[in-house]
Amino acid sequence: MLEGISAISTVSSVSAGDLRRHIWLVHIGFGALAALTCLAAPLVGPTPISLRAVFDQSLPFAQNVDAQIFFIARLPRAIAGALVGASLATAGVVLQALLRNPLATPFTLGVSAGASLGAMLVITFGVPLAVLGAAAVPVASFTGAVGALAIVYGLATMRRQGLSTLVLLLAGVTLNSLFSAVILFVQYVADPAQTLQSVRWVMGNLDVGSYNPILWAIVPMGLAGAVFARLPRALNLLTLGADSAATRGIDVLNTQRLAFLSASLATGAAVAIGGPIGFVGIIVPHLIRLLVGADHRLVMPASAFVGAAFLVACDVAARTVLSPMELPVGVVTAMLGGPFFLWLLVRHR
Repeated sequence: MLEGISAISTVSSVSAGDLRRHIWLVHIGFGALAALTCLAAPLVGPTPISLRAVFDQSLPFAQNVDAQIFFIARLPRAIAGALVGASLATAGVVLQALLRNPLATPFTLGVSAGASLGAMLVITFGVPLAVLGAAAVPVASFTGAVGALAIVYGLATMRRQGLSTLVLLLAGVTLNSLFSAVILFVQYVADPAQTLQSVRWVMGNLDVGSYNPILWAIVPMGLAGAVFARLPRALNLLTLGADSAATRGIDVLNTQRLAFLSASLATGAAVAIGGPIGFVGIIVPHLIRLLVGADHRLVMPASAFVGAAFLVACDVAARTVLSPMELPVGVVTAMLGGPFFLWLLVRHR
């Protein structure tokens, strides 16, 4: 509620010219941070490479080891990390405004658990679900996310009195618990090799070895991003409550639907690429609000850029800190996000 009041006061007190300048500064500053992080990440690793050698035209690609490491082994991971980080961070912003709950994350509404269950079923039972060149696990993961989205949305609209955010929250938490129990059962009946593979996936991993999963996920992420671009003003007002937003000309039901569906779509696509990587969708939005305020016209783009840079940097740490062993990136985000979130709780006690 306090964030909503802050957002409204910011909107009313900042002139249109100042707001446009702030938006440009956010795009340029945080966009440059994300771009530099994505460019530098493929250059860092157990095997050092040179950017000059990567683009050396005197050697054919088949003989240029630096170029192969850059474009085949590391650049797909950096792009995947940027897309996943941006999607999770912006989905967290949208869901926190929709539910008016600062603890809401992209995994609150059961979409991540549904995606994880779909992936576990394919890993354990080997169901052939490859579509248009995409591997079976990402396809099954995204299918599970869509299934969970449909169940939660159906429950939230069952009474035909609009979209109940309370039912959304309760149904999502319940579905998370149910799917988590099924996932544990699937892991219990699997053989040890399958269990190891599934556990690594559940921890979150950006081990992307080609551009196919990225190209496949760009479509749902792009659709979600197009919706996100329309939401900031409505989210500013929605944080004050549905009644207050309606009196200011906001179509509350349509905004709630768009927010829920787009955030769930972005989350499902992100989990399909990298697994359930936690804490990105909660610590990045809170950090951005500390830096730029609560106006969603600034928070949304800044969260996307910082989320991308944050996850790419965490992935670099995951594959270099204990080299030659590689940590799941979800472990790194949890180790950074947990203390940060506890600090936030103490700061806002």
